[in-house]
Amino acid sequence: MKLRLALWLLGWLLKRALRRKPRFAEQLEKMRGLDFGIATEDLSIARHYRMTPTAIHSGKGLPTNLDLELRFADADTALKVLRKPTSRAFFDGMRHNKVRLVGDSADMTRLQKLLKHL
Repeated sequence: MKLRLALWLLGWLLKRALRRKPRFAEQLEKMRGLDFGIATEDLSIARHYRMTPTAIHSGKGLPTNLDLELRFADADTALKVLRKPTSRAFFDGMRHNKVRLVGDSADMTRLQKLLKHL
């Protein structure tokens, strides 16, 4: 339940940042958008985010055409990593097989640049 709420809240924060933070909107404009998803490995909890320079849409589930997916071993691991989303936390999770990145790691770097402005 906590992870579902955290993922919904992330969508709300992204939409708010697009409206209120010019630096966030500027970075998103340079990227020309980014589609990503966050889920547990068994897909019991999953949410995706489609970001364009003009709008951000989020929804349940993981479509197959996302640029980047972050898959976590379980909800507790996801909450632990997402609370402090540093590069070190992601790499440690990947090394211990708790986090799996599906997609290009360059997209992960782009996402981290955006999330700095939340």
